[in-house]
Amino acid sequence: MILKSRVRSTVAAAFAFAFLAVAAPASAQDNNISESHLKAARDAVAAIHATEDFDQILPQAAAALKQELIQKNPDLQEIIIKTVDEETFALVPRRADLEKEAALAYARVFPEQDLQAIAAFYSSDPGKKLLADGPIVTRELFKAADIWQRGVARDLAQNVGAKLDAVIKSQAPNPDVPQTTDPVMPAPETAPAQ
Repeated sequence: MILKSRVRSTVAAAFAFAFLAVAAPASAQDNNISESHLKAARDAVAAIHATEDFDQILPQAAAALKQELIQKNPDLQEIIIKTVDEETFALVPRRADLEKEAALAYARVFPEQDLQAIAAFYSSDPGKKLLADGPIVTRELFKAADIWQRGVARDLAQNVGAKLDAVIKSQAPNPDVPQTTDPVMPAPETAPAQ
């Protein structure tokens, strides 16, 4: 009984949140996006794998829910796993909602012709290679930038130190010229008493 109540409230909250997110009214700008523009955006999203990083959201949510429910009710592990799996598979078709939202986001920012060019490039062999090997290049670039940053910081500090030393030495008294220790100040004049 306690499990049913917890499950119902957890599932109800999740569905309420999901419903509000999906049911949010489209802006007037979305109504001005043509079907061909939206198709170009979908093609670009697919070509660059823009939503690929989100593929694990539903499986991770299911795993977290299973873990939470099993911790609270270990005696119901089998039914929890079966129920969560069934409900997870039932939500899989909603993945298309994310694709639609991604396409709308790209269509709002990029003109149709740019989206067509993006899709064409990333569908080409060089574009596919950039997607596949881009992270490796980026990692190497960050390594190179780190080494470069340390080098320029070191050289900047050395160069500034050398110049400051030169300025300080040029303002220091010459050791070959005798220096007086304390200049003698003349005594203040006093007015004669009348």
